[in-house]
Parts: sequence; C-alpha cells; structure tokens
Amino acid sequence: MRALAQEKLKASLSLAELERAAPGGVSDDAFSARQRDLAGRVQLRPAAVLLPIVERPGGLTVLLTLRASDLRAHSGQIAFPGGKIDAGETPRDAALREAHEEIGLKERFVEPLGWLDPYFTGTGFRVAPLVALVQPSFALKVNKYEVDEVFETPFAFLMDPANHILEDREWMGRRRKYYAMPHEGRYIWGATAGILRNLYEKLLS
Repeated sequence: MRALAQEKLKASLSLAELERAAPGGVSDDAFSARQRDLAGRVQLRPAAVLLPIVERPGGLTVLLTLRASDLRAHSGQIAFPGGKIDAGETPRDAALREAHEEIGLKERFVEPLGWLDPYFTGTGFRVAPLVALVQPSFALKVNKYEVDEVFETPFAFLMDPANHILEDREWMGRRRKYYAMPHEGRYIWGATAGILRNLYEKLLS
C-alpha cells in the first residue's frame, strides 16, 4: 500500500520550490474569474498548510483539525494544520512548523510528496498546500488554544467526486460558489474542500 500510494501521489505532484509570484492557482470561489484576476493583481498574504495523508492498515486517511471555536478567524471550521509564512521562512518550513505547533505532529513522521496549486482565499491569503505521507506511529499533542479536535477521514471518500458537492452562499454582497464534502456529521467546506478537490484533479490528470 505504501509503495502504491507514493507512486501515484508523487507522479502527480512536484517538490520543486514554489514560485511565490506566480498568479496561477485556484480559489475558494471555484468559478469566479473576478477572484482569479484579483489574485494576480493584489498582494496576498502568504500561508502554507500541510495535507497529511496517514498510512493506516485499513487504508489511507486524511488528518484534519477542527479549529477552536473562539478564534478570531475561521473559528469552528474544519481545516488542515497551517498558517502564515513568517519572514525568511519557506512554505515547506511553515507547513511543518504549524503542524507541530497546532497538533504536535513531529517532522520525523512526515514525508513531503509535493505541492498542489496555490489556493487563494476570500480573506486575502495565498495558501501553499504541501501534500505528505504520515507514518501512523505518530503521537499528537493538540494546542487547545487553536484546535478543538483532530480526526481522520477516509482518503477514498474525499477523492470520490460523488462526494464533492458544489454549493453557494451570500458573502460580502455576492453569491460565492464553493465545494463541500460532508462526512459523518462533519462539514468539510471552503478552502479545505477546495484544496482536496485540487488533489483529486491532480490524481485524475
């Protein structure tokens, strides 16, 4: 299973350093030409997330967090470990640092595989998603100031397009389209679902 997962994922991803100035990417409004144009003209704040794929005996899973309910931004939402890229820091370093700070995931259990397309959020971030395989022998130490819960969702469910629901809602005076992937009472949506959708498209191509 490990060799097969690595072969498929590595064939679709690249570990080359990100071109931070490149305007290409995907956004949290999947069909918004205005959003893509804006991302090419506006100075977005750089951020990075880790998309951790855990190699369980019963199949691959994706490690996700439920953000703390009292955070100022994106409180109570399901997310990948991640955050802003500090000055002098690479996207890779930021993704691994944030994963350790938020949930105690140590780097020795993480094998980076490659990057997905940059993801532009409506809140002004350019997110670099780093896909990685994670050995299942890790132990977590959750930062309760940032994360309420850590859980795993089957990779097969998240990569099944039948579970990718396109929804829309009013936000800042206009309708925005986004993906949602509800699973067992949890609502995975927005940037998290959009990044997972991009991974699906990479694997499909």
